[in-house]
Amino acid sequence: MMMQLFKKITLPVLVALSVLGIGGCSDKLDEPELNNNFAGGTDFTKTEDMQLSIIGVYEAYQSRGWEQPLLISVRGDDVNAGGLGDQQDFAETDLFNYNKDYWMYNSLWENVYVDVISAHTAMEQIERYQELADDAGKSLGDQYIAEAKVLRAIMLFHLSQVYGNVFIPESSDTGALSELTEVPTKDQVMQHISDQMDEAIPSLPNIHPNDRTDFPGGATVYTALAVKALANQELKNYQVVSDAAGQIIGSGLFSLYPDFYQLFKTPGKLSDESILDMQYSDFGQGEGDREGHLYAPYGPQNWTPSVEGAASGWGFYEPSMKFIKFMLDRGETVRLETSVLFTDRGIAEIQKDPAYATLPAFVSNTTRDGDQINDYARALFASGKHYLPSAQLVPGRTAYGSNKNFNIIRYAEILLMYAEALSQGATPTAMSADEAVNQVRQRAGMAPLSGVTLDQIIDEKFAELGMEWGKRYYDMLRLARFNELSYDGRTFSEEKSFLPYPQAQVDQFPILQN
Repeated sequence: MMMQLFKKITLPVLVALSVLGIGGCSDKLDEPELNNNFAGGTDFTKTEDMQLSIIGVYEAYQSRGWEQPLLISVRGDDVNAGGLGDQQDFAETDLFNYNKDYWMYNSLWENVYVDVISAHTAMEQIERYQELADDAGKSLGDQYIAEAKVLRAIMLFHLSQVYGNVFIPESSDTGALSELTEVPTKDQVMQHISDQMDEAIPSLPNIHPNDRTDFPGGATVYTALAVKALANQELKNYQVVSDAAGQIIGSGLFSLYPDFYQLFKTPGKLSDESILDMQYSDFGQGEGDREGHLYAPYGPQNWTPSVEGAASGWGFYEPSMKFIKFMLDRGETVRLETSVLFTDRGIAEIQKDPAYATLPAFVSNTTRDGDQINDYARALFASGKHYLPSAQLVPGRTAYGSNKNFNIIRYAEILLMYAEALSQGATPTAMSADEAVNQVRQRAGMAPLSGVTLDQIIDEKFAELGMEWGKRYYDMLRLARFNELSYDGRTFSEEKSFLPYPQAQVDQFPILQN
Protein backbone atom coordinates (compact mmCIF):
# COMPACT_ATOMS: atom_id res chain seq x y z
CA MET A 1 0.00 0.00 0.00
CA MET A 2 1.03 3.60 -0.54
CA MET A 3 0.55 4.17 3.18
CA GLN A 4 3.32 1.66 3.92
CA LEU A 5 5.70 3.83 1.91
CA PHE A 6 4.48 6.85 3.84
CA LYS A 7 5.24 5.05 7.09
CA LYS A 8 8.80 4.33 6.05
CA ILE A 9 9.56 7.96 5.29
CA THR A 10 7.17 9.81 7.57
CA LEU A 11 9.63 10.87 10.26
CA PRO A 12 12.44 12.15 8.02
CA VAL A 13 9.96 13.88 5.74
CA LEU A 14 7.91 15.60 8.44
CA VAL A 15 10.28 18.55 8.65
CA ALA A 16 10.21 19.08 4.91
CA LEU A 17 6.42 18.82 4.80
CA SER A 18 6.01 21.29 7.64
CA VAL A 19 8.13 23.78 5.71
CA LEU A 20 5.93 23.19 2.69
CA GLY A 21 2.98 24.24 4.85
CA ILE A 22 0.98 21.09 4.27
CA GLY A 23 -2.17 20.13 6.11
CA GLY A 24 -2.24 22.06 9.35
CA CYS A 25 -5.47 23.73 10.39
CA SER A 26 -3.52 26.81 11.42
CA ASP A 27 -2.18 27.35 7.91
CA LYS A 28 -3.54 30.43 6.21
CA LEU A 29 -4.02 30.94 2.52
CA ASP A 30 -2.47 34.41 2.71
CA GLU A 31 0.84 33.18 4.15
CA PRO A 32 3.62 33.55 1.54
CA GLU A 33 4.88 30.44 -0.19
CA LEU A 34 7.82 28.95 1.61
CA ASN A 35 9.54 27.15 -1.20
CA ASN A 36 12.61 29.37 -1.05
CA ASN A 37 13.25 28.38 2.55
CA PHE A 38 12.67 24.74 1.64
CA ALA A 39 14.91 24.96 -1.42
CA GLY A 40 17.68 26.50 0.65
CA GLY A 41 18.30 23.15 2.34
CA THR A 42 17.70 20.92 -0.67
CA ASP A 43 20.31 19.24 -2.87
CA PHE A 44 18.62 19.24 -6.26
CA THR A 45 21.25 16.91 -7.70
CA LYS A 46 19.67 14.07 -5.68
CA THR A 47 17.01 13.20 -8.23
CA GLU A 48 15.82 10.28 -6.11
CA ASP A 49 14.60 12.76 -3.49
CA MET A 50 12.03 14.07 -5.96
CA GLN A 51 9.63 11.49 -4.57
CA LEU A 52 9.48 13.44 -1.31
CA SER A 53 7.72 16.28 -3.14
CA ILE A 54 4.98 14.08 -4.64
CA ILE A 55 4.57 12.16 -1.39
CA GLY A 56 3.96 15.53 0.24
CA VAL A 57 1.16 16.20 -2.26
CA TYR A 58 -0.47 12.83 -1.53
CA GLU A 59 -0.20 13.50 2.21
CA ALA A 60 -1.84 16.90 1.76
CA TYR A 61 -4.62 15.54 -0.43
CA GLN A 62 -5.41 12.81 2.11
CA SER A 63 -5.31 15.15 5.11
CA ARG A 64 -8.97 16.07 4.85
CA GLY A 65 -10.46 17.39 8.07
CA TRP A 66 -13.53 15.49 9.22
CA GLU A 67 -15.78 18.44 8.45
CA GLN A 68 -14.80 18.75 4.79
CA PRO A 69 -16.44 15.66 3.20
CA LEU A 70 -19.48 16.22 5.43
CA LEU A 71 -19.95 19.78 4.21
CA ILE A 72 -19.44 18.75 0.59
CA SER A 73 -22.13 16.07 0.83
CA VAL A 74 -24.79 17.01 3.39
CA ARG A 75 -27.29 18.85 1.18
CA GLY A 76 -28.55 15.94 -0.94
CA ASP A 77 -31.89 14.22 -0.47
CA ASP A 78 -29.98 11.02 0.34
CA VAL A 79 -28.65 12.29 3.66
CA ASN A 80 -29.56 14.45 6.64
CA ALA A 81 -27.40 16.18 9.20
CA GLY A 82 -27.85 14.53 12.58
CA GLY A 83 -29.71 16.76 15.03
CA LEU A 84 -29.24 17.86 18.63
CA GLY A 85 -25.50 18.33 18.22
CA ASP A 86 -23.19 21.23 18.89
CA GLN A 87 -22.96 22.06 15.17
CA GLN A 88 -26.27 23.79 14.62
CA ASP A 89 -25.09 25.62 11.50
CA PHE A 90 -24.19 22.27 9.95
CA ALA A 91 -27.79 21.17 10.48
CA GLU A 92 -29.00 24.50 9.08
CA THR A 93 -26.83 24.01 6.00
CA ASP A 94 -28.71 20.77 5.37
CA LEU A 95 -31.89 22.87 5.46
CA PHE A 96 -30.39 25.37 2.98
CA ASN A 97 -30.01 28.09 5.61
CA TYR A 98 -26.45 29.31 5.19
CA ASN A 99 -24.22 31.21 7.63
CA LYS A 100 -21.18 32.70 5.91
CA ASP A 101 -19.47 33.01 9.31
CA TYR A 102 -19.74 29.30 10.09
CA TRP A 103 -16.32 27.82 10.75
CA MET A 104 -16.87 24.79 8.51
CA TYR A 105 -17.33 27.01 5.44
CA ASN A 106 -14.00 28.70 6.04
CA SER A 107 -12.23 25.47 6.94
CA LEU A 108 -13.21 23.79 3.68
CA TRP A 109 -12.17 26.77 1.57
CA GLU A 110 -8.97 27.64 3.40
CA ASN A 111 -7.52 24.21 4.04
CA VAL A 112 -8.23 22.84 0.59
CA TYR A 113 -6.60 25.89 -0.96
CA VAL A 114 -3.59 25.43 1.33
CA ASP A 115 -3.27 21.91 -0.07
CA VAL A 116 -3.71 23.14 -3.66
CA ILE A 117 -0.95 25.70 -3.09
CA SER A 118 1.19 22.95 -1.58
CA ALA A 119 0.72 20.96 -4.79
CA HIS A 120 2.03 23.94 -6.75
CA THR A 121 4.99 24.27 -4.40
CA ALA A 122 5.79 20.60 -4.91
CA MET A 123 5.54 20.92 -8.70
CA GLU A 124 7.93 23.86 -8.59
CA GLN A 125 10.36 21.84 -6.48
CA ILE A 126 10.21 18.95 -8.95
CA GLU A 127 11.00 21.34 -11.78
CA ARG A 128 14.13 22.38 -9.87
CA TYR A 129 15.19 18.74 -9.66
CA GLN A 130 14.52 18.29 -13.37
CA GLU A 131 16.96 21.06 -14.25
CA LEU A 132 19.81 18.85 -12.99
CA ALA A 133 18.38 15.42 -13.83
CA ASP A 134 19.18 13.02 -16.65
CA ASP A 135 16.52 12.05 -19.18
CA ALA A 136 15.10 9.35 -16.92
CA GLY A 137 14.88 11.81 -14.04
CA LYS A 138 13.19 14.41 -16.21
CA SER A 139 10.62 11.82 -17.32
CA LEU A 140 9.95 10.76 -13.74
CA GLY A 141 9.57 14.42 -12.78
CA ASP A 142 6.99 14.84 -15.55
CA GLN A 143 5.06 11.91 -14.09
CA TYR A 144 5.14 13.34 -10.58
CA ILE A 145 3.99 16.74 -11.82
CA ALA A 146 1.14 15.03 -13.68
CA GLU A 147 0.12 13.21 -10.50
CA ALA A 148 0.12 16.50 -8.58
CA LYS A 149 -2.12 17.99 -11.28
CA VAL A 150 -4.64 15.16 -10.81
CA LEU A 151 -4.79 15.57 -7.03
CA ARG A 152 -4.96 19.36 -7.33
CA ALA A 153 -7.79 18.92 -9.86
CA ILE A 154 -10.04 16.79 -7.64
CA MET A 155 -9.61 19.29 -4.82
CA LEU A 156 -10.55 22.22 -7.07
CA PHE A 157 -13.43 20.14 -8.44
CA HIS A 158 -14.96 19.72 -4.99
CA LEU A 159 -14.44 23.38 -4.09
CA SER A 160 -16.16 24.54 -7.26
CA GLN A 161 -19.06 22.15 -6.75
CA VAL A 162 -19.62 23.68 -3.31
CA TYR A 163 -18.92 27.38 -3.97
CA GLY A 164 -19.39 27.75 -7.74
CA ASN A 165 -16.98 30.43 -8.94
CA VAL A 166 -13.60 29.91 -7.26
CA PHE A 167 -9.95 30.83 -7.67
CA ILE A 168 -7.66 28.85 -9.98
CA PRO A 169 -4.15 29.17 -8.52
CA GLU A 170 -1.46 28.95 -11.19
CA SER A 171 1.58 28.83 -8.91
CA SER A 172 2.59 28.79 -5.27
CA ASP A 173 2.51 32.61 -5.27
CA THR A 174 -0.66 33.29 -3.31
CA GLY A 175 -0.14 37.01 -3.77
CA ALA A 176 -1.27 36.60 -7.36
CA LEU A 177 -4.79 35.82 -6.12
CA SER A 178 -5.05 39.31 -4.63
CA GLU A 179 -4.43 40.79 -8.07
CA LEU A 180 -7.34 39.06 -9.78
CA THR A 181 -9.96 41.30 -11.36
CA GLU A 182 -12.58 38.56 -11.56
CA VAL A 183 -13.25 35.17 -10.03
CA PRO A 184 -13.27 32.32 -12.57
CA THR A 185 -16.74 30.93 -13.16
CA LYS A 186 -17.61 27.35 -12.29
CA ASP A 187 -17.63 26.48 -16.00
CA GLN A 188 -14.16 27.97 -16.39
CA VAL A 189 -12.92 25.96 -13.41
CA MET A 190 -14.32 22.73 -14.85
CA GLN A 191 -12.83 23.44 -18.29
CA HIS A 192 -9.50 24.21 -16.62
CA ILE A 193 -9.64 20.85 -14.81
CA SER A 194 -10.43 19.06 -18.08
CA ASP A 195 -7.54 20.81 -19.84
CA GLN A 196 -5.18 19.98 -16.97
CA MET A 197 -6.08 16.32 -17.27
CA ASP A 198 -5.30 16.42 -20.99
CA GLU A 199 -1.88 17.82 -20.07
CA ALA A 200 -1.32 15.19 -17.38
CA ILE A 201 -2.44 12.03 -19.21
CA PRO A 202 0.60 11.57 -21.50
CA SER A 203 2.97 11.50 -18.49
CA LEU A 204 0.97 9.18 -16.24
CA PRO A 205 1.35 5.38 -15.92
CA ASN A 206 -1.05 3.57 -18.24
CA ILE A 207 -2.08 0.95 -15.64
CA HIS A 208 -4.71 0.33 -12.99
CA PRO A 209 -3.92 2.39 -9.85
CA ASN A 210 -3.65 -0.79 -7.78
CA ASP A 211 -0.97 -2.11 -10.15
CA ARG A 212 1.45 0.68 -9.31
CA THR A 213 4.41 -0.71 -7.40
CA ASP A 214 5.92 2.66 -6.43
CA PHE A 215 2.76 4.26 -5.03
CA PRO A 216 0.02 1.58 -4.98
CA GLY A 217 -3.31 3.30 -5.58
CA GLY A 218 -1.61 6.41 -6.94
CA ALA A 219 -2.87 8.43 -9.91
CA THR A 220 -2.69 6.91 -13.38
CA VAL A 221 -4.05 7.70 -16.84
CA TYR A 222 -7.43 6.36 -15.72
CA THR A 223 -7.62 8.54 -12.62
CA ALA A 224 -7.10 11.56 -14.86
CA LEU A 225 -9.70 10.31 -17.35
CA ALA A 226 -12.19 9.88 -14.49
CA VAL A 227 -11.58 13.42 -13.23
CA LYS A 228 -11.91 14.70 -16.81
CA ALA A 229 -15.23 12.86 -17.15
CA LEU A 230 -16.50 14.34 -13.89
CA ALA A 231 -15.57 17.89 -14.91
CA ASN A 232 -17.22 17.52 -18.31
CA GLN A 233 -20.33 16.04 -16.74
CA GLU A 234 -20.64 19.29 -14.79
CA LEU A 235 -20.21 21.16 -18.08
CA LYS A 236 -22.80 18.92 -19.76
CA ASN A 237 -20.22 18.06 -22.41
CA TYR A 238 -21.65 14.59 -22.65
CA GLN A 239 -19.65 13.43 -25.66
CA VAL A 240 -16.43 14.19 -23.78
CA VAL A 241 -17.84 12.21 -20.84
CA SER A 242 -18.56 9.28 -23.15
CA ASP A 243 -15.08 9.49 -24.67
CA ALA A 244 -13.25 9.64 -21.32
CA ALA A 245 -15.40 7.09 -19.52
CA GLY A 246 -15.31 4.88 -22.62
CA GLN A 247 -11.52 4.77 -22.49
CA ILE A 248 -11.69 3.58 -18.88
CA ILE A 249 -14.26 0.92 -19.74
CA GLY A 250 -12.47 -0.12 -22.90
CA SER A 251 -9.15 -0.58 -21.09
CA GLY A 252 -10.44 -3.82 -19.56
CA LEU A 253 -8.51 -3.02 -16.37
CA PHE A 254 -11.51 -2.25 -14.19
CA SER A 255 -14.33 -4.37 -12.83
CA LEU A 256 -16.95 -4.16 -10.14
CA TYR A 257 -15.94 -5.69 -6.83
CA PRO A 258 -18.30 -8.68 -6.54
CA ASP A 259 -19.37 -8.04 -2.92
CA PHE A 260 -21.00 -4.62 -2.55
CA TYR A 261 -21.12 -4.94 1.24
CA GLN A 262 -17.37 -5.63 1.58
CA LEU A 263 -16.43 -3.06 -1.07
CA PHE A 264 -16.58 -0.31 1.55
CA LYS A 265 -14.70 -2.33 4.15
CA THR A 266 -11.24 -3.84 4.52
CA PRO A 267 -11.60 -6.54 1.80
CA GLY A 268 -12.49 -3.86 -0.76
CA LYS A 269 -9.35 -1.77 -0.25
CA LEU A 270 -7.71 -0.93 -3.60
CA SER A 271 -9.96 -3.35 -5.45
CA ASP A 272 -10.24 -3.39 -9.23
CA GLU A 273 -13.23 -1.04 -8.79
CA SER A 274 -11.12 1.62 -7.13
CA ILE A 275 -10.13 4.60 -9.28
CA LEU A 276 -9.37 7.21 -6.61
CA ASP A 277 -9.35 6.70 -2.85
CA MET A 278 -7.94 8.45 0.15
CA GLN A 279 -5.84 5.68 1.68
CA TYR A 280 -5.41 5.09 5.39
CA SER A 281 -3.72 2.39 7.40
CA ASP A 282 -2.91 1.16 10.89
CA PHE A 283 0.06 -0.66 9.30
CA GLY A 284 -1.20 -3.92 10.77
CA GLN A 285 -0.27 -2.79 14.27
CA GLY A 286 -2.50 -2.36 17.30
CA GLU A 287 -0.62 0.71 18.46
CA GLY A 288 1.90 3.22 17.23
CA ASP A 289 1.96 5.04 13.88
CA ARG A 290 -1.22 5.22 11.87
CA GLU A 291 -2.65 7.26 9.03
CA GLY A 292 -6.37 7.78 9.39
CA HIS A 293 -9.46 9.85 8.75
CA LEU A 294 -11.84 10.78 11.56
CA TYR A 295 -14.92 8.70 10.70
CA ALA A 296 -16.64 9.27 14.03
CA PRO A 297 -19.03 11.95 12.62
CA TYR A 298 -20.61 9.29 10.39
CA GLY A 299 -21.00 6.64 13.08
CA PRO A 300 -23.88 5.87 15.46
CA GLN A 301 -23.65 7.68 18.75
CA ASN A 302 -24.55 4.53 20.64
CA TRP A 303 -23.75 0.94 19.76
CA THR A 304 -22.84 -2.40 21.23
CA PRO A 305 -19.93 -3.54 19.05
CA SER A 306 -19.10 -7.19 18.62
CA VAL A 307 -15.54 -6.30 19.66
CA GLU A 308 -15.64 -4.82 23.13
CA GLY A 309 -14.05 -1.39 23.44
CA ALA A 310 -14.58 -0.30 19.85
CA ALA A 311 -15.56 3.38 19.95
CA SER A 312 -18.89 4.67 18.66
CA GLY A 313 -19.44 7.80 16.56
CA TRP A 314 -21.07 11.20 16.77
CA GLY A 315 -24.30 10.74 14.80
CA PHE A 316 -23.76 13.73 12.49
CA TYR A 317 -24.66 12.04 9.19
CA GLU A 318 -27.95 10.24 8.64
CA PRO A 319 -29.34 8.47 5.55
CA SER A 320 -32.67 10.12 4.78
CA MET A 321 -36.05 8.44 5.15
CA LYS A 322 -36.65 9.40 1.52
CA PHE A 323 -33.60 7.39 0.44
CA ILE A 324 -34.56 4.39 2.57
CA LYS A 325 -38.13 4.24 1.24
CA PHE A 326 -36.84 4.74 -2.32
CA MET A 327 -34.61 1.71 -1.83
CA LEU A 328 -37.35 -0.38 -0.26
CA ASP A 329 -39.72 0.50 -3.11
CA ARG A 330 -37.13 -0.78 -5.60
CA GLY A 331 -36.66 -4.05 -3.75
CA GLU A 332 -33.03 -3.24 -3.01
CA THR A 333 -31.22 -5.69 -0.74
CA VAL A 334 -27.44 -5.54 -0.43
CA ARG A 335 -27.20 -1.87 -1.44
CA LEU A 336 -29.70 -0.86 1.23
CA GLU A 337 -28.14 -3.07 3.86
CA THR A 338 -24.70 -1.65 3.03
CA SER A 339 -25.78 2.00 2.90
CA VAL A 340 -27.81 2.23 6.11
CA LEU A 341 -27.26 1.27 9.75
CA PHE A 342 -30.69 0.93 11.38
CA THR A 343 -31.74 1.61 14.96
CA ASP A 344 -34.88 0.11 16.50
CA ARG A 345 -36.29 3.62 16.75
CA GLY A 346 -35.60 4.18 13.06
CA ILE A 347 -37.21 0.89 12.08
CA ALA A 348 -40.30 1.80 14.11
CA GLU A 349 -40.43 5.17 12.35
CA ILE A 350 -40.38 3.48 8.94
CA GLN A 351 -43.17 1.14 10.00
CA LYS A 352 -45.43 4.01 11.03
CA ASP A 353 -46.18 4.22 7.32
CA PRO A 354 -48.59 1.32 6.66
CA ALA A 355 -46.97 0.75 3.28
CA TYR A 356 -43.80 -0.32 5.09
CA ALA A 357 -45.30 -2.24 8.00
CA THR A 358 -43.49 -5.40 6.89
CA LEU A 359 -39.78 -5.01 6.24
CA PRO A 360 -37.11 -7.39 4.87
CA ALA A 361 -35.24 -9.41 7.49
CA PHE A 362 -31.95 -7.57 6.84
CA VAL A 363 -33.55 -4.36 8.13
CA SER A 364 -32.29 -4.89 11.65
CA ASN A 365 -30.44 -2.98 14.34
CA THR A 366 -27.72 -5.65 14.24
CA THR A 367 -25.38 -5.80 11.26
CA ARG A 368 -24.31 -9.03 9.63
CA ASP A 369 -21.00 -8.56 11.50
CA GLY A 370 -22.74 -8.55 14.88
CA ASP A 371 -22.51 -4.84 15.73
CA GLN A 372 -25.73 -3.69 17.43
CA ILE A 373 -26.82 -0.15 16.59
CA ASN A 374 -28.63 1.19 19.65
CA ASP A 375 -31.08 4.09 19.74
CA TYR A 376 -29.56 7.54 20.12
CA ALA A 377 -30.99 11.03 20.13
CA ARG A 378 -29.28 12.63 17.14
CA ALA A 379 -30.52 10.38 14.35
CA LEU A 380 -32.63 7.39 13.38
CA PHE A 381 -29.98 5.89 11.11
CA ALA A 382 -26.25 6.06 10.40
CA SER A 383 -24.26 5.73 7.20
CA GLY A 384 -23.25 2.18 6.42
CA LYS A 385 -20.84 3.22 3.70
CA HIS A 386 -18.67 4.92 6.33
CA TYR A 387 -18.92 1.95 8.70
CA LEU A 388 -16.15 -0.51 9.39
CA PRO A 389 -17.29 -3.55 11.39
CA SER A 390 -15.62 -3.66 14.78
CA ALA A 391 -14.48 -7.19 13.90
CA GLN A 392 -12.42 -5.71 11.05
CA LEU A 393 -10.52 -3.31 13.30
CA VAL A 394 -6.86 -4.18 13.74
CA PRO A 395 -6.72 -5.69 17.25
CA GLY A 396 -5.75 -2.96 19.65
CA ARG A 397 -7.28 -0.15 17.59
CA THR A 398 -10.56 1.26 18.86
CA ALA A 399 -11.25 4.45 16.83
CA TYR A 400 -14.44 4.26 14.76
CA GLY A 401 -13.54 3.20 11.22
CA SER A 402 -9.80 3.05 11.91
CA ASN A 403 -7.88 1.57 8.95
CA LYS A 404 -10.71 2.28 6.49
CA ASN A 405 -10.04 3.85 3.09
CA PHE A 406 -12.30 6.64 1.79
CA ASN A 407 -13.63 5.99 -1.73
CA ILE A 408 -13.85 9.05 -3.99
CA ILE A 409 -14.28 7.66 -7.53
CA ARG A 410 -15.41 4.09 -8.26
CA TYR A 411 -15.75 2.22 -11.54
CA ALA A 412 -19.49 1.87 -10.89
CA GLU A 413 -19.80 5.64 -11.15
CA ILE A 414 -17.88 5.61 -14.45
CA LEU A 415 -20.33 3.06 -15.87
CA LEU A 416 -23.32 5.14 -14.79
CA MET A 417 -21.79 8.42 -16.00
CA TYR A 418 -21.15 6.78 -19.34
CA ALA A 419 -24.74 5.51 -19.54
CA GLU A 420 -26.09 8.94 -18.66
CA ALA A 421 -23.93 10.57 -21.32
CA LEU A 422 -25.42 8.25 -23.94
CA SER A 423 -28.94 9.01 -22.71
CA GLN A 424 -28.11 12.69 -23.13
CA GLY A 425 -27.23 12.19 -26.78
CA ALA A 426 -23.57 11.17 -26.80
CA THR A 427 -22.27 8.58 -29.22
CA PRO A 428 -21.27 5.24 -27.66
CA THR A 429 -17.53 4.61 -27.38
CA ALA A 430 -17.38 1.36 -25.37
CA MET A 431 -20.72 -0.39 -24.84
CA SER A 432 -24.44 0.37 -24.76
CA ALA A 433 -26.14 2.26 -21.96
CA ASP A 434 -28.10 -0.90 -21.14
CA GLU A 435 -24.90 -2.91 -20.75
CA ALA A 436 -23.31 -0.30 -18.49
CA VAL A 437 -26.32 0.03 -16.20
CA ASN A 438 -26.95 -3.70 -16.06
CA GLN A 439 -23.41 -4.41 -14.90
CA VAL A 440 -24.11 -2.25 -11.86
CA ARG A 441 -27.56 -3.75 -11.34
CA GLN A 442 -26.33 -7.33 -11.63
CA ARG A 443 -23.85 -6.79 -8.80
CA ALA A 444 -26.72 -5.42 -6.70
CA GLY A 445 -28.94 -8.42 -7.45
CA MET A 446 -31.38 -6.33 -9.52
CA ALA A 447 -33.09 -7.48 -12.71
CA PRO A 448 -31.66 -6.17 -16.01
CA LEU A 449 -33.26 -3.27 -17.86
CA SER A 450 -33.84 -2.84 -21.57
CA GLY A 451 -34.01 0.50 -23.36
CA VAL A 452 -32.81 2.28 -20.24
CA THR A 453 -34.05 5.87 -19.87
CA LEU A 454 -32.41 8.92 -18.31
CA ASP A 455 -34.79 8.70 -15.34
CA GLN A 456 -33.83 5.08 -14.76
CA ILE A 457 -30.14 5.93 -14.90
CA ILE A 458 -30.54 8.77 -12.42
CA ASP A 459 -32.44 6.43 -10.10
CA GLU A 460 -29.62 3.90 -10.46
CA LYS A 461 -27.09 6.56 -9.50
CA PHE A 462 -29.22 7.40 -6.45
CA ALA A 463 -29.25 3.76 -5.36
CA GLU A 464 -25.58 3.10 -6.11
CA LEU A 465 -23.92 6.35 -5.02
CA GLY A 466 -26.06 7.53 -2.11
CA MET A 467 -24.09 8.99 0.83
CA GLU A 468 -20.97 9.41 -1.35
CA TRP A 469 -19.48 12.90 -1.66
CA GLY A 470 -22.76 14.67 -2.42
CA LYS A 471 -22.95 13.02 -5.84
CA ARG A 472 -26.75 12.92 -5.65
CA TYR A 473 -27.00 16.62 -4.74
CA TYR A 474 -24.76 17.75 -7.59
CA ASP A 475 -26.65 15.55 -10.06
CA MET A 476 -29.87 17.26 -9.04
CA LEU A 477 -28.30 20.70 -9.53
CA ARG A 478 -26.88 19.81 -12.94
CA LEU A 479 -30.20 18.36 -14.13
CA ALA A 480 -32.22 21.20 -12.53
CA ARG A 481 -34.34 18.69 -10.62
CA PHE A 482 -34.66 21.11 -7.75
CA ASN A 483 -37.98 19.71 -6.58
CA GLU A 484 -36.21 16.53 -5.46
CA LEU A 485 -34.25 18.57 -2.92
CA SER A 486 -37.42 19.96 -1.33
CA TYR A 487 -38.28 17.05 0.95
CA ASP A 488 -39.14 16.41 4.60
CA GLY A 489 -39.98 20.05 5.23
CA ARG A 490 -37.03 21.50 3.31
CA THR A 491 -37.56 24.12 0.63
CA PHE A 492 -34.85 24.36 -2.02
CA SER A 493 -34.53 27.02 -4.69
CA GLU A 494 -31.87 27.48 -7.35
CA GLU A 495 -30.24 30.44 -5.63
CA LYS A 496 -29.34 28.06 -2.78
CA SER A 497 -27.18 25.92 -5.09
CA PHE A 498 -23.85 27.14 -3.75
CA LEU A 499 -22.63 27.98 -0.29
CA PRO A 500 -21.76 31.63 0.30
CA TYR A 501 -18.11 32.55 0.38
CA PRO A 502 -16.79 32.43 3.95
CA GLN A 503 -16.76 35.91 5.44
CA ALA A 504 -13.13 35.46 6.51
CA GLN A 505 -12.21 34.97 2.84
CA VAL A 506 -14.33 37.92 1.67
CA ASP A 507 -12.47 40.08 4.17
CA GLN A 508 -9.17 38.86 2.76
CA PHE A 509 -10.19 38.93 -0.92
CA PRO A 510 -12.77 41.71 -1.48
CA ILE A 511 -13.25 40.50 -5.07
CA LEU A 512 -15.40 37.73 -3.57
CA GLN A 513 -18.03 40.36 -2.69
CA ASN A 514 -18.91 40.75 -6.36
